[in-house]
Amino acid sequence: MMTRKLATACAALMLSGSVWAAESTLRPEQRIEVLERQVQALSGLLLRMDALQREVQQLRGELELQTNALEALKQRQRDLYLDIDERLTQPSSAEQDSASVDSEAPATQTTVVPEPSASPAPVAIATSASANEERAYQKAFELLSQRRYEESAKLFREFLVQYPAGVYADNAQYWLGETSYVTRDFSSALIEFKRLLEHYPESPKVSGALLKIGYIEYDTQDPARAKETLTSLIERFPGSSAARLAEEFIRKKKL
Repeated sequence: MMTRKLATACAALMLSGSVWAAESTLRPEQRIEVLERQVQALSGLLLRMDALQREVQQLRGELELQTNALEALKQRQRDLYLDIDERLTQPSSAEQDSASVDSEAPATQTTVVPEPSASPAPVAIATSASANEERAYQKAFELLSQRRYEESAKLFREFLVQYPAGVYADNAQYWLGETSYVTRDFSSALIEFKRLLEHYPESPKVSGALLKIGYIEYDTQDPARAKETLTSLIERFPGSSAARLAEEFIRKKKL
């Protein structure tokens, strides 16, 4: 459209030139009138060109705004995934207190029952190993929080090779699946989440993994299986955050 307008402007200029050549024999006052008309025509063309330039700038601005809005929407979606997963998988303070009480219980019984007195040695080794494990885990998780998904996935894989039965192994397995899920690599994410179910069936992250598996099955055009997975999640973990999200998903998608 703008090309057509510019072509029209050029044609007008050429036409005005030919008119000037044809009327070169006019009297001075007539020539002045012709010049005035030509100046007015040129002024109109300049105004139209200015308007076109403003229109182009406006369109570019609107395009930039739409591009930024789309990127912001994608980023909010990724942040939402991470936020939901972190809330689903973080151990509650009650669970931590329970673990603390359990670890203290054998110590009160050591003078009565001799067998448990041998358990503190492995616990000490595990604590020492956990310090190294935690540093490696936090490094991988920090990259995930920074949305450096490829680098994070690499470190989580290395972590699982080094600490396959470590304290944070199930966490690492879950977040490895998440690095693929947030980038919509559903086939890889499905493999990693299912691996969590197979290798760490007692992990508190099982409910979150089942939720993501259900989401993936729905997004990959298998709503029947998605409903089956999410229903199983609700039955296995009633009242959990993952179960509530599964119920809401089934209701909204009318599965």
